[in-house]
Amino acid sequence: MKVKIDTKEKFHVIDMEETDISANMTEEVKELLLSYLNHEIKNVVVKFSAVRSIDKEAATGLLKVQEIFYDNNCSLVFCEFQPAVIKYLDEIELLEIMNFTPTESEAWDIVQMEIIERELLDDAPNH
Repeated sequence: MKVKIDTKEKFHVIDMEETDISANMTEEVKELLLSYLNHEIKNVVVKFSAVRSIDKEAATGLLKVQEIFYDNNCSLVFCEFQPAVIKYLDEIELLEIMNFTPTESEAWDIVQMEIIERELLDDAPNH
């Protein structure tokens, strides 16, 4: 699986360079993303600008990884889905529960807002 990785100050950007994300790639994608939970910088933005199709198993796998990130107080945001991918994810009713944005810069904003949110919650007094 081909990806390009760019590390920023508070998150990594993983650019999926495959045109099709299929079921047999699901485990590899999950392992790649989950490995970032062991990094000092744990937040991840995944760009799908090159991806033209994704199958249900792979999409479901991404959703499970998203849940694991949030269970670990880390952000995982998907961005730049192509129209065919958006249409398919909507048809299989996964789009509305995935944390995705149209652009990479919007994904950065989401990650940064979630970091601030977590910091505020950590500082909140327990009643």
